[in-house]
Amino acid sequence: MKLATRLANLAPCSAEEIAAICNEEGLIVDRPVVEADYEEIARFLELWCAIADADASHPEGEETRAALTNALLSEYSGHPRLSSHDGWHLHYRDDDVTFARMVQTVIIVGTALHLTSRGMDRLGRCASVSCTNVFADTTRNGRQRFCSTRCNNRDAQRRFREEHRK
Repeated sequence: MKLATRLANLAPCSAEEIAAICNEEGLIVDRPVVEADYEEIARFLELWCAIADADASHPEGEETRAALTNALLSEYSGHPRLSSHDGWHLHYRDDDVTFARMVQTVIIVGTALHLTSRGMDRLGRCASVSCTNVFADTTRNGRQRFCSTRCNNRDAQRRFREEHRK
């Protein structure tokens, strides 16, 4: 989920930037990364952000979030299968896919696993009025509202100032 939120929040401008972020987040870049990959990933991230923007605080919102996730799963992932490179693990894609498809699959499968294991409401936008970042809530209590401590502190300062101006 960290890769997905980081790509969505940074909005990289080139294939090279996407490859660098993927490397930093531990995704092995083992195939060429071209501008077409950048364009495909950028389009996919717009669709993925709709999942984060769906209000999962009520049952209808959870259903919307599930439907959006299922649509992306059906388009960007394949049947799970065992793969033996670097030790046995699951792949949800064929081996010969483009870099963009590999990233899209990693993100949407990771999103589905995050939502089903952590909770359908554990993905969202920062509650700070001056921030639009996406975050994946990995806190123990599941009550994260801000993308970072910095946004939380800024918002607390803003609320404090507003209360003391009155």
